[in-house]
Amino acid sequence: MRDQKMYCYTCGTDELHRRLTANEKAWLKNRTVRKTVEEFFVCKAPGCRNLRTGFQKRPFDGPLRLPDDL
Repeated sequence: MRDQKMYCYTCGTDELHRRLTANEKAWLKNRTVRKTVEEFFVCKAPGCRNLRTGFQKRPFDGPLRLPDDL
């Protein structure tokens, strides 16, 4: 998997993002009740872990971050 530089609205800058792992996808499906979460990326900035899609910087009403223990 290749990291991509994308805008992170919680960091306020362009940051590296990566695709979700299988465990992270399962967590997000349960959290959002979506059928598919293949389009999501997670910010790799230290302490951020904010979620976004490839096209939407803000796919949720507020920030949604992956828990650190996933």
